[in-house]
Amino acid sequence: MSTAGDASTDEATAPATTTVNRRPPYGQGFLDTISTGWAERPDIVPPQRAQAPFAAARREAVSSAFLGLRLVIPAGSLKQRSNDTDYPFRAHSAFAHLTGWAADSEPDSVLVFEPTAAGHDVTLYFRERADRTTAEFYSDASIGEFWIGPRPALAGVAADLGVATAHIDDFIPAEGDLVVGDDDALTRFVSELRLTKDDYEIAQMQLAVDVTAKGFDDIVANLPGIIAHPRGERIVEGVFHQRARSDGNTVGYDTIAASGPHACYLHWTRNDGAVAPGDLILVDAGVEVDSLYTADITRTLPVSGTFTDVQRRVYEAVREAADAAFAATRVGVPFRTVHAAAMEVIAARVAEWGLLPVTPEEALDAETGGQHRRYMVHGTSHHLGIDVHDCAQARREMYYDGLLEPGMVFTIEPGLYFQIDDLTVPEEYRGIGVRIEDDILMTQDGPVNLSAGIPRTADEVEAWIAGQ
Repeated sequence: MSTAGDASTDEATAPATTTVNRRPPYGQGFLDTISTGWAERPDIVPPQRAQAPFAAARREAVSSAFLGLRLVIPAGSLKQRSNDTDYPFRAHSAFAHLTGWAADSEPDSVLVFEPTAAGHDVTLYFRERADRTTAEFYSDASIGEFWIGPRPALAGVAADLGVATAHIDDFIPAEGDLVVGDDDALTRFVSELRLTKDDYEIAQMQLAVDVTAKGFDDIVANLPGIIAHPRGERIVEGVFHQRARSDGNTVGYDTIAASGPHACYLHWTRNDGAVAPGDLILVDAGVEVDSLYTADITRTLPVSGTFTDVQRRVYEAVREAADAAFAATRVGVPFRTVHAAAMEVIAARVAEWGLLPVTPEEALDAETGGQHRRYMVHGTSHHLGIDVHDCAQARREMYYDGLLEPGMVFTIEPGLYFQIDDLTVPEEYRGIGVRIEDDILMTQDGPVNLSAGIPRTADEVEAWIAGQ
């Protein structure tokens, strides 16, 4: 980072944690003239963004559920990465969902529901841009516009989001406030509110999937360079990240680029290994678009372009499990049915290959079975949206035991993972890890695979690589 540091004008009173010890002092001439000589900044009032009416409907649902109570939904603050550098800011998901303010939102903002006789008055509090006559403009490296660029004005944000705005200095916390993150009932409600997506959210999910598909195409197109680099997994990560930043906001989560035996580690994000011909590479990646909605896709690719017989056997078993889960998905069935359908296939196939000490039926017994889960310890599905693992604070009866409804978006992602040192499987299986993950929209007419355009079958994957 090449900034000169926090340019506080009063070194004598600066706290020990600032960076005044490493910057030159400002001369009086600078202090006398820095606030002058600037062109007028017009107050731009933008048109209301497309998400605004949807966010208003979400706020109305929250208001109706908590009549008479003051609700506070914070955006959150910058998080320190090291010393005086921070991670990129990403607003709390409930805040973004209820305001429509997404990648462009301001740290330390607060959405407040003030109770009224008719419901709530809702106000968005944030730190408005400072006038250039103030020291904040040039001296504060965290929020000064000379450091970080233009910041929004109250009137502009009010018009953009369709919500009343006020300066953060006017916000006064009160005893009895229900705060997201602190109050269980409110936190649970705003999480469950996202279980079904509105039309805007569904369109954003498709956009995120479409950009993610381009990122996977980029990976396949760059396979020769990926193979040539001693840390090819890092090149995979970088190639995908370029697409995420060029066509979206960023990645929705740390990319998993797991080649060879690394594919058997479910959350391998170290990504420091080689990508060698003859191996498989499992890539689990998703683009987060500017609205903060993210895709979550996994494809497993033969690095040399062709599956070996054993790799193909494992791959097609996983695809069969994914297809069975998709076929079991329909409105009104419990969410857990998706996992159960995939597990029937997984148990049958690993038993067929002689890897189970019991029958598939015995392995599937909820009380005494589970032997097949050694090779797939994770679940098959999770809700997806503004968080990659969306609705995480929802009650079990609304999530795992809940019924599928139109508007729900979730993953189907079975896998098989045979660790390199697993002595329960023949040597030819060891080090093979396969996962296939798609993003599914539940509609009244049945499930829709939003990511169906990304090659899935073994034949399609081989043709995909050959075509590049």
